[in-house]
Amino acid sequence: MKLVTAAQMRELEAAAVAAGSSEAQLMEEAGLAVAQEAWMLLGSLEGRKIVVLAGPGNNGGDGLVAARHLFDWGAELLVYLPRWHRVEERFEELRQREIPLLDGQEDHGLGQLEAVLGAADLVIDALIGIGQQRPLDDGEPIAGVLEKLRVARQGFQAPKLVAVDLPTGMHADSGAIDPRTVTPDITVTFGLPKVGMYQAPASSHLGKVQVIDIGIPRAAMDAVGLELLTTRWVRAHLPKRPEDANKGTFGKVLVVGGCSRYIGAVQLAATAAYRAGAGLVTIACPETIVAAVAPAIAEATWLPQPAADDGGLSDQAAIGLRNTWPEYSAVVFGPGLGDTENTRALTWAALPDLAEAEQGAVIDADALNAIATLDDGPERVPANAVLTPHPGEMARLLGTTVADVQARRLEIAKEAAAKYGCTVVLKGAHSVIAAPGGQACLSPFAHPLLATAGSGDVLSGMIAAYLAQGLAPFDAACMGVYLHGAAGEALKDEYGEAGLLAGEIAGRLPRVVKDVSLP
Repeated sequence: MKLVTAAQMRELEAAAVAAGSSEAQLMEEAGLAVAQEAWMLLGSLEGRKIVVLAGPGNNGGDGLVAARHLFDWGAELLVYLPRWHRVEERFEELRQREIPLLDGQEDHGLGQLEAVLGAADLVIDALIGIGQQRPLDDGEPIAGVLEKLRVARQGFQAPKLVAVDLPTGMHADSGAIDPRTVTPDITVTFGLPKVGMYQAPASSHLGKVQVIDIGIPRAAMDAVGLELLTTRWVRAHLPKRPEDANKGTFGKVLVVGGCSRYIGAVQLAATAAYRAGAGLVTIACPETIVAAVAPAIAEATWLPQPAADDGGLSDQAAIGLRNTWPEYSAVVFGPGLGDTENTRALTWAALPDLAEAEQGAVIDADALNAIATLDDGPERVPANAVLTPHPGEMARLLGTTVADVQARRLEIAKEAAAKYGCTVVLKGAHSVIAAPGGQACLSPFAHPLLATAGSGDVLSGMIAAYLAQGLAPFDAACMGVYLHGAAGEALKDEYGEAGLLAGEIAGRLPRVVKDVSLP
């Protein structure tokens, strides 16, 4: 499913007008859809009281169209205008029907608004939509309207709420929300979903989402570059599992990492690679921890490496592994290495050689922190790599702050992909996958359940498994991110929001893949 920014949505609307439509027709289609969704939400309209909160722009115009239709279908309508509206022809349609119009500028103290909201069965939020570019000031009329709406929604007989395009106070691009934003029962969005709807915190303040076709040309929508990952995409791109296969058919994964402090990271990555379908997984870790890790994963093969004095991999491992990379379909490099001088030296030496892995390499954890310290880090990262930073690691890779990363997740992921010349996964709620050419996808999932130690190691192993099975780096990253999130979704019903162990994500994966594969 495509996603758009506010600017792209305006371009799509302009394309519709250029193709023979008009702004009035687009508004008519949008308002009709809102009215239909309101009717379905209420179940019946006869005698039901509906209040339309109509702002001064096109979003308010959509609300006025919805008001006209709902009145014609039997509802009792009232339109509240925090500021007077520029779509005068829409007012005339309402005046002809004698639909009450309340001017908010004459409603001192908002007492009239409070009364009508208290008596309403349903409210339509058509105040701003995708036009919001900044937080609302305390003195703005719309801010006061939202406060009254919030109180009404918390009442004993709270009205249903429908948001037009976006809930007021929600930023269409960043997903930021104003503290006054009121979560609707349903958001009716037009043309395509907006990027911000699938970023935190906005994604939890939408209610049910309905995407409505208002006549945007299909070719214009197909040209949009940002996608929301879907089950349909995953089903179409899952690697084939032929009946006459052997373990070599599904590729070999090499996991390089581990230290005396983080002995479980390589085991989690290796287990996840197996659960995601890799045919054979080998672990290259310090020889001093092999005996501790081996009982937890009997299926792995081993390439013990010299340990450094700090308990991690010696930088000499880069020499020992130099002729090994081509033997493997994919590599996971970094889980549990530790943030040490040895790790930095090992990473510097190993990076160019990772390109020798047949399908690519996943670079994670302390290997990313090492890259961030290298002056020539971007040049040494191979083009077939997948970097998987969390926000803190991403901040170090780009020399910025975690706050900046979280405020501009999509843009930041694209910047990192361009800087390092490879696929980048910015982990977190609604993980972002970006490629150097500007292609990007968003995960539909945001689970606090997955915010647990080792979860990232599991994701790295999964992505490597899909690389080993023949997917291109960007597709392998998308596959791993989606199924990792889908496993969290499946486990949420059992665990709630806390208590999951990372290994249980990998354990659930085969059943998730089975469910996704069903038509």
